[in-house]
Amino acid sequence: MASIHARKFVSADPDKCVGCCVCEYACSYEKEKTFNPVKSRIRVVRLDSLIDMSITCRLCENAPCVTACPRDALTQSEENGVIMVDEDKCNGCGWCIEACDYGAIMLHPDKKVVFVCDLCDGNPKCVEWCPEEALDFVTADVLAQKARISAVKKLFQEALRPETS
Repeated sequence: MASIHARKFVSADPDKCVGCCVCEYACSYEKEKTFNPVKSRIRVVRLDSLIDMSITCRLCENAPCVTACPRDALTQSEENGVIMVDEDKCNGCGWCIEACDYGAIMLHPDKKVVFVCDLCDGNPKCVEWCPEEALDFVTADVLAQKARISAVKKLFQEALRPETS
């Protein structure tokens, strides 16, 4: 099984996201052959009037959505951590939706079974089509390093500011 640290997932940078929803349209077209955000496996969430963020599966270790499913309809790939849905077993009960800390699992509006990001076989279309480059396909370690670099830059800028009395 691939280490949780080696698993790549789609990450969003709220400083770059403008809420255009191109990621939703790219995903729905790739997966459903329709431009319909309700059928997208990535969702743009407006946090306030200035901050938007795309949300998708984070490939949790010991994924709570898989554990929560009473029908064993969800499994997690040992190779890449992707959550797979057996539509024949899923009855749309929503326990997995409630168990997901990221809001990444949705109920398909037509099929009435759950669906979740499958990373487009390692080439996420949402990342490819994001016009602001707000989405990235990264590992948790790379994401953590980016956060550390950002924090150090902010601290450095604060240290350079003249004190005001």
